[in-house]
Amino acid sequence: MSLTETPYFAMALNNAWANATFYQALSQLDAAGFSAPRPGFFDSLCRTMNHIYEVDLYYLDALTEGGKGRSVYQRADILDVATLAQAQAEADHVFADFCRTLTPETLRAQRTTERQQTTVTERVDALLLHLLQHQIHHRGQAHVQLHDAGIAPPQLDDFYLEFGRVPTAQEYWR
Repeated sequence: MSLTETPYFAMALNNAWANATFYQALSQLDAAGFSAPRPGFFDSLCRTMNHIYEVDLYYLDALTEGGKGRSVYQRADILDVATLAQAQAEADHVFADFCRTLTPETLRAQRTTERQQTTVTERVDALLLHLLQHQIHHRGQAHVQLHDAGIAPPQLDDFYLEFGRVPTAQEYWR
């Protein structure tokens, strides 16, 4: 895979790997530890990780023109780490598949996002970059929350370069 030919696909694979790696660390927590109050924008790892997942659902729906809009937010938080990890992995798979088939025309295409008071039309490339940034932003907050829980957060920035690439990252390069 060439990063210059498929940067969005590479970023989607990195996202999937980072989520899987982070959930592996989270699996050390029991239900009480996952839901315990933690410092951060959201008050627990459970809430932070559910927020990442539900925002993924929202933007994946917009990107694939699924028609669900804001109704994806009408769900209960998933309270079990393993169940949420599996749901996130499925969303990450959909995201990577979407990015694998991108064309210049698709990147320039418009998608409608349903907001609280209105709908907004955005370019696909902007939606992709926003979704990736959203993931990174909140995974960083969860990183601090995991440390607060007494678990060493995993290294999540060794994906793209040959030097220092962790073996689990290699599994995601296709």
